[in-house]
Amino acid sequence: MPRDILQTLKSEHDDLRKLFKDMEGTTDRARKTRGEILKDIEAGLIPHAKWEELVFYPAFKQRADREGLKTHAEAVQEHRAVELTVLPDLKGKPTDSVEFAGSAKVLGEFVDHHAGEEEKTMFKMARKLFSAEELAEFDEQYETWKTTPEAAREMTKALKQPSPAPVGQ
Repeated sequence: MPRDILQTLKSEHDDLRKLFKDMEGTTDRARKTRGEILKDIEAGLIPHAKWEELVFYPAFKQRADREGLKTHAEAVQEHRAVELTVLPDLKGKPTDSVEFAGSAKVLGEFVDHHAGEEEKTMFKMARKLFSAEELAEFDEQYETWKTTPEAAREMTKALKQPSPAPVGQ
């Protein structure tokens, strides 16, 4: 099967969905397991999101029509919500708490919604905006990028993102 960035991103979405399903199957006593699953979620989510923001989204935006620009803006805002609020908030909760479980569920719902919108709308548009060769080239660039110092810096920066102040406290 020829390389295709959209298939790669979809496969990563599916991997993240499975991790969130695994998280939902844990109990408050599964402190270590929840921590490991969260690390796996971050390891899959952060490079994926950063590469989209740095490479795919700007390329998409350059070619998009008005509807595509709206889809792009929505995707960027969803990334911001997860990166700046939902994920840092989750990381600030004890893994053996119901608050952690609730926050993990919300993060999973955000990621699932975002991934679904990308797959249904943005990827469909991208198939019309980019040739098969361009999609294959993006896939190769992404695979290479994930091993670069830039990707490592983005991961480190994202992992240091502070939690927002709790609401109503």
